Amino acid sequence: QVQLVESGGGLVQAGGSLRLSCAASGRTLSSYAMGWFRQAPGKEREFVAAISWSGVGTRYVDSVKGRFTISRDNGKNTVYLQMNSLKPEDTAVYYCAAANKPWRTFLVGTVDRGDFSSWGQGIQVTVSS
Repeated sequence: QVQLVESGGGLVQAGGSLRLSCAASGRTLSSYAMGWFRQAPGKEREFVAAISWSGVGTRYVDSVKGRFTISRDNGKNTVYLQMNSLKPEDTAVYYCAAANKPWRTFLVGTVDRGDFSSWGQGIQVTVSS
């Protein structure tokens, strides 16, 4: 089981940027596709972005395309989410997660929580208007 810890969240004004990091311990991340999810108050946890084990493949929810970038550094066992042009509707607790399915699973169809088996504790991102 891999342990995941998110960092880099906080309060930012609309239009600003934040970079979230997800550091892993226990096992190397290089074998896993990784993802970011978010959960706003009163809403379901939703998929944000995913990245293949090599970093070559990525996928995003439509609402963040062109604004967010997922990346990874397998040498540092860390996954990142660069968030630019933030909007108040991006306010949520953000979670990183390690996938339990191969990358080809994420090429079509929806990306679900059940596709991931290890989760971080989450970190708050608040975007003020």
